[in-house]
Amino acid sequence: MTVASSDTSSHPTPAEVVKSIQRWFVGIGLFSALINILMLTGALYMLQVYDRVLASRSVSTLLVLSALALLAYGVQGLLDSVRMRMLINIGASYERMLGPAIFDAVSGLALNGFSSAKASQPVRDVERVRSFLSSLGPTAMLDMPFMPVFLAGCYILHPWLGNLALAGGLSIIALTVFAERASQRHSKQSLEVSQDRLSLLEGCRRNAEAIVAMGFRSTLRQRWEKANARALAGHVSVSGSMASTGAWAKSLRFVLQSAILGLGGYLAIHQEITAGSIIAASIMMSRALAPIEIAIGSWKNFVGARESHARLTKFLEVGDLGRGRTSLPAPTRSFTVEGLVIGYPGMDAPVVKGVSFQLPAGSALAIFGPSAAGKSSLARSLVGAWRPVAGNVRLDGAAIEHFPEDELGRHVGYLPQDVELLEGTIAENISRFDPNATSEEIVAAAMNAGAHQVIARLANGYDTRIGEGGVRLSGGQRQRIALARALFRDPFLVILDEPNSNLDGAGDVALNGAIASVRRRGGIVVVITHRIATVASVDHVAVMNDGHLEEFGLKDQIMPKLVKPTSPPAPRPAEIAAQPPSGQKALPAAAHG
Repeated sequence: MTVASSDTSSHPTPAEVVKSIQRWFVGIGLFSALINILMLTGALYMLQVYDRVLASRSVSTLLVLSALALLAYGVQGLLDSVRMRMLINIGASYERMLGPAIFDAVSGLALNGFSSAKASQPVRDVERVRSFLSSLGPTAMLDMPFMPVFLAGCYILHPWLGNLALAGGLSIIALTVFAERASQRHSKQSLEVSQDRLSLLEGCRRNAEAIVAMGFRSTLRQRWEKANARALAGHVSVSGSMASTGAWAKSLRFVLQSAILGLGGYLAIHQEITAGSIIAASIMMSRALAPIEIAIGSWKNFVGARESHARLTKFLEVGDLGRGRTSLPAPTRSFTVEGLVIGYPGMDAPVVKGVSFQLPAGSALAIFGPSAAGKSSLARSLVGAWRPVAGNVRLDGAAIEHFPEDELGRHVGYLPQDVELLEGTIAENISRFDPNATSEEIVAAAMNAGAHQVIARLANGYDTRIGEGGVRLSGGQRQRIALARALFRDPFLVILDEPNSNLDGAGDVALNGAIASVRRRGGIVVVITHRIATVASVDHVAVMNDGHLEEFGLKDQIMPKLVKPTSPPAPRPAEIAAQPPSGQKALPAAAHG
């Protein structure tokens, strides 16, 4: 047995990623220790200059001390640069390791009914964590353990100086805690409102043609302005709280710096400390408070990164499709649906209720039914895009969720009701963007779908770039290319949801030919359609209504129930006038004048 490395179940979780990068912080901690020791350079230099150089008036001593200080500052700058580069690499590694899981989660969240803004939130979250890890914020946390060293230095100079520095640090920490509690609730509300605003903009982008054509852009603009105003109000509240805290902390720092100089002057007057100790105490208190000041400046980013990391854990769990990892044999015999119950993501009421049927290899099933009967929901579950509430979908007896995702995709072709193509060339879309696809495979899929001549008439043929969503193609062209994508590399199971909604008569003929070709090679086709013409190449027919499978069986048994004999047309008034009275024979049309 082999293990598919590309499955979502093999992706690391955010907690596992954090655990794997924690060991890198050990090395960064060693750099931080050296940097903080070298930060004593300024205090020691000033002590020596004021207490030794000025007293001895020795220029040579001043030069030696200055050279040593310059060397220490150079080494400190080098170590600080290396530390920042290490943090940048850690941030990049965090995003790189979670990248595959984030990609899978975005599609998984969309399938679970999340809006476009919420479905793309993991991308913004991982970028936010990476930005924080690559900023000065982590350096504050790495430097905080060395605050006692600078406070101890102040205490060594004089206990009163140490007490003042300690009181100042505790005051700034209290301000930070207050700001954290004040901004926590507003931060969550601001995110939710911002997501609603982005969802509205994305919906307007997708439906721009209809909005402009029917003239309700101004109405939507007003709605967006209200959502934007709520988002800005939340941003102002959170940012204002942190800005106020930063301003008060800055003012408090200035007060403390002046206070320690004033206290030092008082102690120097009473000859309890030297003049150099005044400057040294000011420098060491400044270094002791520096990590707290950096933490306050980065606190908003830290809170955001913490919330983003927590959301990533939740989003990756919701977006995980729960695929198996063990490779299974390619299906060749049957397709079975057992008691399938399906509900819209995020809703409790089922839309498909207990559907069961089985198809052998070489079969094709056409499913009819009114709108909102549950046909498209059934199609999404048959290909594994939606998780059923109950029941199973099996290929050769194996539940489809037991197949690794990439392997299941090789056995399944799917044409959704709303055709979506991706930016790229026609060949790339048909080949499902497989870089190893050959030209022969791509052309064969297009010919099976009856799309080869349509593509050949384009200026660049298979190399034509289609634009986002296939905007440069007509509806019929998009549908044929999507059908070719569904037939690429001859999948065993092909699910087609309204495949002829944009097709003309020639397209219907090509579609029936494609269904027949799948059956001839031993595949299985399920077609959801409203057109009777589609049944020409199927051998089974089913009828859905209100989520139930009301009819299922061979085409010859079911179709007579669906197609009622048409009554002869009512005679036209001229024909009624030409009819003879009862008991007389009708005359030929030519006989009536």
